[in-house]
Amino acid sequence: MGMTIAEKILAANSGHDSVVPGQLLEVSTSWVLCHEITTPAALRMLEERGMNRVFDPERIVAVPDHSVPAMNIKAAKMYQKLKSWVHENGIRHFFDVGRGGIAHVVLENTGLIKPGETLVSGDSHTCNAGALGAFATGVGSTDLAGAIYAGKVWFKVPETMLIRVTGEMQPGTTPKDIVLEVIKRIGADGANYMVMEWVGDTIDRMDMEGRFTLTNMAIEAGGKTGIVAVDDVTRDYLAARGVTPDQYTEFTSDPDAHYKVVIDVDASKVEPTVAYPHIPSNGRVAGSDKIAVTHAYVGSCTNGRISDLREVANILRDRKIADGVQMIVVPATQAIWKQAAQEGLMEIFVDAGASVSYPSCGACLGMHSGVLGPGDVCISSSNRNFVGRMGDPSAEIYLASPATVAASAVNGFISDPRDFLAAGAAD
Repeated sequence: MGMTIAEKILAANSGHDSVVPGQLLEVSTSWVLCHEITTPAALRMLEERGMNRVFDPERIVAVPDHSVPAMNIKAAKMYQKLKSWVHENGIRHFFDVGRGGIAHVVLENTGLIKPGETLVSGDSHTCNAGALGAFATGVGSTDLAGAIYAGKVWFKVPETMLIRVTGEMQPGTTPKDIVLEVIKRIGADGANYMVMEWVGDTIDRMDMEGRFTLTNMAIEAGGKTGIVAVDDVTRDYLAARGVTPDQYTEFTSDPDAHYKVVIDVDASKVEPTVAYPHIPSNGRVAGSDKIAVTHAYVGSCTNGRISDLREVANILRDRKIADGVQMIVVPATQAIWKQAAQEGLMEIFVDAGASVSYPSCGACLGMHSGVLGPGDVCISSSNRNFVGRMGDPSAEIYLASPATVAASAVNGFISDPRDFLAAGAAD
């Protein structure tokens, strides 16, 4: 029997000719991604055992992003711990505050992580990098410590779910709507410990930013990671970052590879979708209910890229955010912030009444820059809407595409972005 992309990558990085789901492997880690929240705990484990080393300072990427610039003394100490460790160990790939942004989006743009490689981090959205044809996943602090010290981690080979997306997406529908539709169908644990492999002509036409959104949210369905095979879109993206095909290995799934589950999605029938509280699988068509919102949030490793900001600007241009709505826009990286400014997007946001913040995880995880208070209702382009995720446990979080967030901010209630496209055409 043949193997899937993920199985081939795990085999290649563990010294095996072939592997099967359920097999336990010691896998070499090509890269370890570290930020200031989970890394200090891993470092303490190593220090307590006198294991103060890194397996390869050239293979570690450090990006403080969750609570920076520091909001309190505790956050400042965690940042200091990461920074001092970076300097003590000669870690060159350090994207400090003012030079980086959200770790996953910073990494995807560096050209460091390549197809066929493995990546681990103490962050569940590490699966983001799977869009590059790599095996990327989040691990706990103990496994992170092992990866930092030895450059290896134990994995059970996951089963794979094939998600076949075909057809043209209708105007107003985005990759975020596609992934919310899939999670709605299979449930928040529907891909438990599986690889979510995305294929189909819709994916073939999708740009890399859209693909990152798909793989980023694999964890919201319980997935181990998401993955997309390398094609010309991937190669062009890497080439723009100075990476040539001789620097990486492309893997494709065999025709007779085994898939535990196969999901078919007709993209032409997917509508703008909103995940209602308090779980990403609780999806409904945007605008089904005109629920009043107090907050609108655009950002996160899922949807804080330049294409996302352009979607928002297209709706906010020459419009105002509704009274009583606080809108925050967070570009995912310094580079994206700069590009948005150069394109005039920042002026559109400010003129509409939005607050533009500095690149970071921001309010996504309820730690910083826009935390929700009691009874707040937020529509967000982030990835999770669990109770208390963005602040007070009584707050309600609705997940949607950046376009849907912008439309809702203008109307003051959850809205279908297609209404704004129609209005624009009429004008």
